[in-house]
Amino acid sequence: RQPAAASPRPARRARGPLAWLGRLLRLLGRLLWAVFWRATLALVVILAGASFYFYTTLPPVTEMLDGRARGSVTLLDASDEVFAWRGETFGGQITADTVSPHLINAIVATEDRRFFTHFGVSPRGIAGAIMINLREGRGPFEGHGGSTITQQVAKLLCLGEEFDPQEWETQADYEADCRRTTLWRKVQEVPYAFALESRYSKNEVLSIYLNRVYLGAGAYGFEAAAQRYFGKSANAVTPAEAAMLAGLLVAPSYYAPTRDLSRAQARAATIITLMEEQGFLTAAEAAHARANPAQLSDAAEARAGGYFADWVMASGPSFLTRDTTEDVVIRTTLDQRIQTAAEEALAQVFEERVREESDAQAAIVVMSADGAVRALVGGRDTQAAGTFNRATQALRQTGSAFKPFVYAVAMDLGYRPGDTVEDAPLTIDVPGSGPWSPRNFNGEFAGTVTLTEALSRSLNIPAVRISESVGRDLVRQVANGFGLRSDLAEGPALALGVSLATPLEMTGAYAGILNGGSAVRPYGVRELSLVGQDEPLMGRGGGIRERIITEDAARRLIYMMHQVVETGSGRRAGLEGREAAGKTGTTQESRDAWFVGFTADYVAGVWMGYDDNTSLTGVTGGGLPAEIWRETMERVHDGMPARPLPMWRPGQETRGGEPVARRDDGEDGGRDGLAGTVRDALSEIFSRN
Repeated sequence: RQPAAASPRPARRARGPLAWLGRLLRLLGRLLWAVFWRATLALVVILAGASFYFYTTLPPVTEMLDGRARGSVTLLDASDEVFAWRGETFGGQITADTVSPHLINAIVATEDRRFFTHFGVSPRGIAGAIMINLREGRGPFEGHGGSTITQQVAKLLCLGEEFDPQEWETQADYEADCRRTTLWRKVQEVPYAFALESRYSKNEVLSIYLNRVYLGAGAYGFEAAAQRYFGKSANAVTPAEAAMLAGLLVAPSYYAPTRDLSRAQARAATIITLMEEQGFLTAAEAAHARANPAQLSDAAEARAGGYFADWVMASGPSFLTRDTTEDVVIRTTLDQRIQTAAEEALAQVFEERVREESDAQAAIVVMSADGAVRALVGGRDTQAAGTFNRATQALRQTGSAFKPFVYAVAMDLGYRPGDTVEDAPLTIDVPGSGPWSPRNFNGEFAGTVTLTEALSRSLNIPAVRISESVGRDLVRQVANGFGLRSDLAEGPALALGVSLATPLEMTGAYAGILNGGSAVRPYGVRELSLVGQDEPLMGRGGGIRERIITEDAARRLIYMMHQVVETGSGRRAGLEGREAAGKTGTTQESRDAWFVGFTADYVAGVWMGYDDNTSLTGVTGGGLPAEIWRETMERVHDGMPARPLPMWRPGQETRGGEPVARRDDGEDGGRDGLAGTVRDALSEIFSRN
């Protein structure tokens, strides 16, 4: 056989000039793939390690629900209704299972529609957020974050880093730093989110979010926000209310309904649309929610008592008020009906009688005769909080509103409303200053007048004569005793009210006259306790104190002050069908104007002036302040039976509050001792009727 012919070898293909490039690319591809899978493996290992580390640091979910460094203060009015919150309000722990389903749906629709299906991070969301930020001219991590709810929880927990006062000056600085979005923080969020998803269920992650997120107006968590804005629990919110709460997440202070309700409602309408698009609401339910937007509760809408709340917070112990780390409840004396009456009266008089561009200010205090403050307005912006409180902080000259303390001394020393004094030229040599001659407001002299007439017409010279005769020390003693705590003037001008006092002090001093001559310490706190504890930590801090003048003296003085309203400088403060007493006050160049007075039920003080001591053109205490006082008290007493003032009346003399026969020698049952000691001095300026 012939050997088989060898098969011919295939001809070798000619190599092109770029063959080497193909081999290089294949080699590079294999290299890149090797680097990629090794890098991926390394990244997975790092992520797994970091996630495991974070996982080991996570406590039980119940310890994650309240992360506040400070506590809250809830203020209740006299009827135990909430009227204000301070500090970091936390309404109580809630879970995803206990809140309204509408709230869960609104949050998921707004913040993270794939929350129940992702593993803690949404690469698509992050990429989309970066693109939006770049399109809007910001840095890739400035503005939109693309964070899932789980990543937001990681931020709320500050990636496990707790507040350290040595590193952050305030809790607010700490929270702002935790919210700051940087590349490194974004990288850290990923393993922390994985750890959260591994450690807790979806509902537990959501529960942490529900409790810790800030929702404006000092409210932390949806329970606090629902109570703050709607006066109800988070388990009872409607779709419209749930949408409004969810709408706060993007910018809680900006969209807070207490700041701008219309803006909050517009934001809520957007959330309702998202809920409808994602199937959480039917078309009919969405239409109903849009047609019936969420409304604030009466307490949230009124925002009454901001100045009152500020005063209570400032006057209490700081560790239980301003700097509390506990949740505190303060039961106060505030009457929201009276507070509203004062605010409405102030607004009405300024709207009707003061030019719109005027910067004039006013303050009102209303209290009971025992010093329980029922209303307090510290300025024209009646819904302000955390600002200058003129009712409690403004030390202003009192003017003639001080004169009742001068006459209180005279009454206490045994003199009567019908005794007379000379309103004639008077010059007093003041050591170090030379001669001083007081003048009446109108520049005229009335001659011989009764003490009642001198007070009702607010004559200056008789007030100075009486003060000089009884002694300025005694006048200062009585005024200080009634509650004017500032250093009172040393010179003869003391009687004309050149000393300083706050509206709260003046109103409290007049309360002492109404209650029969005993000092009061104005108070706004009935009791203070911790949330969940029945035993109060503090009781009321004020009330009736020591007696300053006799009851007889107080009753005579009330009669004289009643004549101020009936026939004198305070006629514009008169109340229809109800007895009232008070005193006007106007300081030099009309820098301050006052009316302070009372009925049998309440005491009220009104101050008006400019913060910079500019003169009030054409305003006296018997003008606008008296009108504000009248408008306030008309509202305060609406529907209340008229009660007579507890005053002496002509034809009767009293001793210890009981009628006694008037003595022929003119003595009237006043106090012995001090009265007898100074009677001779007083007789130099008084003559008997």
